[in-house]
Amino acid sequence: MKGLIWKRLIAVVFALSLIVAGCSSPATGDEANSDPGGEKERVVKHAMGETTIEGTPERVVVLTNDAVDDALALGVKPIGAVQSWIGDPWYDFIANDMEGVELVGEEVQPNLEKIASLKPDLIIGSKVRHEKIYDQLSEIAPTVFSETVGHVWKENFQLYAEAMGKNEEADQKLKDWNQKVEEFQSKYKDKLDTKVSIVRFLPGMVRIHHNGFPDSVVAEAGLDRPKSQQSEEFASEVTEERIPDMDGDILFVLTFEEGDGEASELKEEWMDKPLFKKLDVVKKGNVHEADDIFWNLSGGILGAEKMLEDLESVLEKYKK
Repeated sequence: MKGLIWKRLIAVVFALSLIVAGCSSPATGDEANSDPGGEKERVVKHAMGETTIEGTPERVVVLTNDAVDDALALGVKPIGAVQSWIGDPWYDFIANDMEGVELVGEEVQPNLEKIASLKPDLIIGSKVRHEKIYDQLSEIAPTVFSETVGHVWKENFQLYAEAMGKNEEADQKLKDWNQKVEEFQSKYKDKLDTKVSIVRFLPGMVRIHHNGFPDSVVAEAGLDRPKSQQSEEFASEVTEERIPDMDGDILFVLTFEEGDGEASELKEEWMDKPLFKKLDVVKKGNVHEADDIFWNLSGGILGAEKMLEDLESVLEKYKK
């Protein structure tokens, strides 16, 4: 009797061991390609090819101002970022959100050694800025590049979101954006033929905008542009003889001021010229100063939203 009992106990133990072994067998298929959080690795196509990213990156370094803007909009605080074009080191409107973020150089010259020291699990940059250092960056961490910056801000936003594993958040943000644009167009449907002129003053240089970040937002809002400003080029550097091309129904003046007053002085000098004062837009009092950070430098969805607010504010006052 005792022998029979022992045999049955041994059989039960053996059966349990098989069950346990089955539960702890090595993962296969999709399970093997998942991170501890259960997120599969994905391949992101971008300007430099394809990059494999596992799960949701937690240590992101961004090398363009538009990517900083977009990351914050998606709720991602980077561990490292390039300096804002104006600011010490960040634009005022993002300074609080960027507290504690490590500076990794300038957009046109990132610090590779500093980037590597942060041990990122994702680097975001742009081919137009960083093509020559792509291979070096890729050795540090998975790296995703946009083709360029500016008028393609929505495409970039979606690319950066995909790289950061924030597709759902990006879809919602763009849905909200599209709704704001629809409401804008509905509200100002009688003013959508308004010709918006965009002029930018820099140290020693004056530009008429054609196809940059602010131009794309104005176009999406449904507003028109003067014929002289409709071009595939980003912008035209102009001399005084081109002042008549600045005319429009509404003129937005941007100033890229580096702190020495040079750009502001140039703006005042040009706006005081007889040829400028003869512009219809000047005579009608439809010249408006715009914040260069939101209208040009930020380059992301936060800047676009602020631009739309500015356009609405001006159209409220505008009379044909």
